[in-house]
Amino acid sequence: MTDQTTTDSAPTTPRRFTPAGIIFAMLGALLFAYYIWRAGPRDIWQNMRDLGAGFLLVLLISAVRPVVRALAWTSCFEAPQRLRWRDALRAYLAGDALGNVMPLGIVVSEPTKAALVRDRVPLSASVAAIAVENLFYSLSVALFVFAGLCALLLSFPLPTKLRIVCLCALAGLILVVLFGFITIRQEWRFVSRALEFLYARRIARGWLETRRVKISAVEERIYGFYARNPARFLPIMFFEACFHFAGVVENYVTLYFISPTKPTWLAAFVLESVNRVINVIFKFVPMRVGVDEAGTGLFTKALQYGTTSGVSLAIVRKARVVIWTAIGVVLLVRQGLSPRAAVSEAQASIAAHRNGAKAPREQAG
Repeated sequence: MTDQTTTDSAPTTPRRFTPAGIIFAMLGALLFAYYIWRAGPRDIWQNMRDLGAGFLLVLLISAVRPVVRALAWTSCFEAPQRLRWRDALRAYLAGDALGNVMPLGIVVSEPTKAALVRDRVPLSASVAAIAVENLFYSLSVALFVFAGLCALLLSFPLPTKLRIVCLCALAGLILVVLFGFITIRQEWRFVSRALEFLYARRIARGWLETRRVKISAVEERIYGFYARNPARFLPIMFFEACFHFAGVVENYVTLYFISPTKPTWLAAFVLESVNRVINVIFKFVPMRVGVDEAGTGLFTKALQYGTTSGVSLAIVRKARVVIWTAIGVVLLVRQGLSPRAAVSEAQASIAAHRNGAKAPREQAG
């Protein structure tokens, strides 16, 4: 009865996000149309023609990113559990595809990745490994954005308002990094302690009976990972660094084809750090429609490449995302799942795991 109830109720979560998704998508579409008009549709179309077959090179470079993130994920499993790289890559592409097209994508993408490999490794192990890998990724993003903002402020003349925004972002980033460092160093267990607090006061005690123990176990795996595996720190950070480096190369190659001004590696590096910020802040906007064009166009103008080059760069990036998203959806379909069924199955698996039961996998056809 529990499994059936969980499975039946799982699809309601995506529907709850639908109104927000429609609003964000509409606002993004309006912003997208505005920046296309502002940059000049003819000029953008000419940039796309100039890129031409170069887009295949851009696509090839971008393939590095899911490959290294999958490698980083497999490196976060602890013995005796082990996940094959090809299984991790398929799950990563499928989960990322859902995350790209849904509001609050990370809420959907990460559970989906874990659920899609549960026939290879226990769900608890894959969830813990994803959490650890996301911590490494977050650290790499913070370091990358910090370096990019420093390079931007020290190497390029910026308008006063934009410089103030960058300085504020830099100060906020430093605070976040310090807080994160202290949290991990002191092993502050916010979630499990909050649940224990509620449990001790008999608040939702039945619901918390098994969940608090499982969440505490996941926290223990996360905090103890480095202590048990110090030799893995540099390899995992290397994989995360390759992810960002591929983005820099992709920006450089795209600008090389479309920009009338010869690109520099420093500018490509700065633009990729800006792209990371946009992805973090506007994760709730499906595929960052509109905000990517606005933000990238603003900074390419400040870097003397012009708004049109920035909007074109964002469109090329979006075309690349669409192709990888389509590949991820194809991988889901090959497993007999639609995107909605994949989300429902992921939610059912996580819910069943929390309840101490194993969710049955829906059979195709």
